[in-house]
Amino acid sequence: MLRERVSDDIYVFTSDLYAQVTAGAIVTPDGAILVDTLPFPAEAREMAAFIAHVCRLGVRYLILTHYHADHTYGMYLFPQADVVAHAICRSLLARVGVPALEAAKAEAPELEDVTLRLPDITFGDGEMGLRLADKLVRLIHVPGHTSDSVMVYVEESRVLFAADTVMPVPSIVDGDVDAFRASLRKVLELPVENMVQGHGEVILRGEVPEVVQASLHYLDAIEALVAKTIKRGKGRQSLRRVSIESCGLSRIPLNGLVQQIHVANLLALYGRMTSE
Repeated sequence: MLRERVSDDIYVFTSDLYAQVTAGAIVTPDGAILVDTLPFPAEAREMAAFIAHVCRLGVRYLILTHYHADHTYGMYLFPQADVVAHAICRSLLARVGVPALEAAKAEAPELEDVTLRLPDITFGDGEMGLRLADKLVRLIHVPGHTSDSVMVYVEESRVLFAADTVMPVPSIVDGDVDAFRASLRKVLELPVENMVQGHGEVILRGEVPEVVQASLHYLDAIEALVAKTIKRGKGRQSLRRVSIESCGLSRIPLNGLVQQIHVANLLALYGRMTSE
């Protein structure tokens, strides 16, 4: 696990075990606010131990940016914290997350102790403010990657935990392209010093517009590509041969996993456009 400090009392943790997924800690004199958790217990415990060392009062709030397993499985290590999320996240955790965890345990014995909790505090569309000591954070609903996705913006430090709304390649398999575009544009409305992607490296202020525009261009490119494929009567299997580079992004990040995400995006779009 990689740990880095991105601002005064704000830390980012990046997994070495799964797709460079990130989590964060905002430390205050009255306790800490966590943004997501890491998926595997070994790294989640390492993260918990560090937070206990730097924050005597422990974790007060745990914000879930969405219901996916790689962002939620470490929550069981923080039983004292109030869990905060979008209202849709609560529903998806109960309906999808809990059964998926039980299935995952059959394949991964290291998850045996993992349990999921439903959020204690939820909000609907728009955004919600949360203040702890001298830190004000905004939870901003940004559907697109998933219907329950939120970003977390730390006002004073101008640090944005963009979660999976910003990754080296957008993932729309569980989401919606049009909503994703609107959410990416919300990123550009915020003054940001450091942006924490849901997976991958921290993005610095000067790089944020370029990264967001690249994601917007990619979404346009894959929609146009799939529409052309369908118009020409080609089958979905032809999309498996399309490189991510041809749609404007690099295959290097996340140790090459981005190409797999890219192909999954193309197949998902093909299914939606053809109802197959």
